Amino acid sequence: MPSATPPAQPLPAERQSVLRTLRSPRLLKVEILAGLVTALALIPESMAFAIIAGVDPRVGLYASVVMAISIAFVGGRPAMVSGGAGATALVIAPLVAAYGLDYFIAAVILAGVFQVLLAAVGVAKLMRFIPRSVMIGFVNGLAILIFSSQFPELIGVPGLVYPLVGLGLLIVFLFPKLTRAVPAPFVTIVVLTVITASFALAVPTVSDRGELPESLPQLFIPEVPLNLETFQIIAPYALGMAFVGLLESLMTGKLVDDITDTHSNKTRESWGQGVSNMLSGFTGGMGGCAMIGQTMINVKAAGARTRISTFLAGVFILVLVLAMGEVVGMIPMAALVAVMVFVSFITFDWHSIAPGTLKAMPKSETTVMLVTTATTVITHNLAIGVGVGVLTAMVLFAHRVSRFAQVHREEHDGGSVTYRVEGELFFASSNDLYYQFDYAEDPEHVVINFADSHLWDASTVAALDSVVRKYESYGKYVEVTGLNEASAQMRERLTGRLGS
Repeated sequence: MPSATPPAQPLPAERQSVLRTLRSPRLLKVEILAGLVTALALIPESMAFAIIAGVDPRVGLYASVVMAISIAFVGGRPAMVSGGAGATALVIAPLVAAYGLDYFIAAVILAGVFQVLLAAVGVAKLMRFIPRSVMIGFVNGLAILIFSSQFPELIGVPGLVYPLVGLGLLIVFLFPKLTRAVPAPFVTIVVLTVITASFALAVPTVSDRGELPESLPQLFIPEVPLNLETFQIIAPYALGMAFVGLLESLMTGKLVDDITDTHSNKTRESWGQGVSNMLSGFTGGMGGCAMIGQTMINVKAAGARTRISTFLAGVFILVLVLAMGEVVGMIPMAALVAVMVFVSFITFDWHSIAPGTLKAMPKSETTVMLVTTATTVITHNLAIGVGVGVLTAMVLFAHRVSRFAQVHREEHDGGSVTYRVEGELFFASSNDLYYQFDYAEDPEHVVINFADSHLWDASTVAALDSVVRKYESYGKYVEVTGLNEASAQMRERLTGRLGS
């Protein structure tokens, strides 16, 4: 009979190129509007994160301008948006309080250098060790943090804020049902700004966050001593910022990969983040990383797919704050609250908590997801959340695999006994190996057959040595058989050299 033709595998989506976008008015309009609405969302966020870091709001805006523009050229993930982020601001804030702005900027530049070095040694390849359940937990935790971060804008504010937020939510959720030609977040911001300005409503606006820049970013050389003492002061903060920034950027990049069904160069993104942070520091910016909330606005809410939107987001920030500062300052925070609530809604993986999914999913996978989500929310630190999630996944995996190893005993008429070991033996599964044998009652000749097993580490060799020595203490002979080539070589290399 002729062999059946295997079903064709689905091909990944073709990436939308910059050149193709520039030639298509329809696609270019999407990128332009996406860049504009992302810029409008970046302005108050960047100012707020600068305040968290303990620096002037303009330092946050300069960071977002420089990073968005530069990452559009040097980054590895098209359409992802980088800027002055809260995750990195929290890491480096104590340095500002203790040593001032110049040490802070020096640490930002050094963090960029560290990120370039980490990219060179292949840190981006570690992304393959992050399980899907950790990724879902990261996304859900981030969605909750985006949602909860809007609470301060709703507490102790005039009563008019609440109907404005309600109207904004109606627009941002319902407008896409009418048309997707214009991003719903952009419409929300415009409508609520017009209403607030027309009726002179006394509600919090963007201008309440602080002063907007009045000039272009300029070259900034931090005035710090170039010696070992300075390095010892800023290096721990710079290294922490580098790791947190890379982790959040790579996780966000992977999320955008999934949304767009395209692949991105994580190594290029890693050193691109480093270059952007160095440029940000040398122009007086606070540095940062990929901003998942603004990225979700750009990619998921506005439909952007190329570097054009990211580049324009940085350009629009500059144009808006320099040429239209008064207009931007009039945007009510209620409009941005509605947009960010919408972002949190579309970011959360609702399928992951559906009853059918939870019922079908292995308990260990659900546990890892919940631990990652809870840790991220409790600590407000994405790096800690992902780290604890990966550690939980490793422990549960090791526990699950350790139960796969089994020992079966077979007696023979000739006065011998054979123990057949099955499964993968490593530090978790081999710890109980010692207790699987009947040392006192077994005959003089004992065979331990590893034909259906594999020795993975020194812990297993040490456990096997203990078994052999125990039998020898009873004056019995042990024959080890069936080891595959790799296991035999490991045992030959390590036996007798691991102590008693």
